[in-house]
Order: sequence, then C-alpha cells, then structure tokens
Amino acid sequence: MDIVETKRMEESMSRFGERFLGRIFSEGERAYAMGMKFPHLHLAARFAAKEAVSKAFGTGIGREMGWREVEIVREASGAPRVVLHGKAEALARARGVVEVHVSLSNTAEYGAASVVVVGG
Repeated sequence: MDIVETKRMEESMSRFGERFLGRIFSEGERAYAMGMKFPHLHLAARFAAKEAVSKAFGTGIGREMGWREVEIVREASGAPRVVLHGKAEALARARGVVEVHVSLSNTAEYGAASVVVVGG
C-alpha cells in the first residue's frame, strides 16, 4: 500500500515539468493522465502504485526495480493493470510471480494504491 499527496505531485509537475514526468512515468501513463481534467490526481495514484509494487517485492525503487520498469496501464474495462519491464520483469520471473494485482484510488488530496503479488 502507498499513498501520495496530490499537491506534491502537482508541485513537482509545475517545478520540474517533463524532466520529472519522463523520469517517473511511461509515455502511455503520461498520455492517459494528461487527457484527464486533473492530471496530477491520476499521476499521484500511479506514483503510489509504483511504490506499492516495489514494496510488495521488498526492493523499493532503485537497483532492482526502476520507476519506468513498473507501468500502470488501463484495461478496456477501465481497470488498472501492472505491466513490468526490464529488471522488474526479470525479478518477478525469478521469484515465480504469476500476477500482480493493483487497485488505485484518489481524492483531491491523496492518490493511493494497493498491490497484491501472487506466486513467488
């Protein structure tokens, strides 16, 4: 589980712009959020999800799992789904992980995510 203050996300977006967004989020994540009325709310929830995934694996974001190696995509149904890339995908495979479930939530003040790793 992780929670992020949406105001901090909005401030980071204003202060660091594309440099910040490109370091943390995939093109798809950015495109989805920027298409929404309040992008910072959706990005805060996705940031929380990336943190929650790294916590569920017990690694944190860093050497074994980078920000852009954990991607939160939207299914046609609207449900969020975790897609792992690079080192994060290799780590999941090495640990026998078969699924990573994610739930996102946000309010005007907070973005939150809960993650369950199955297998491993």
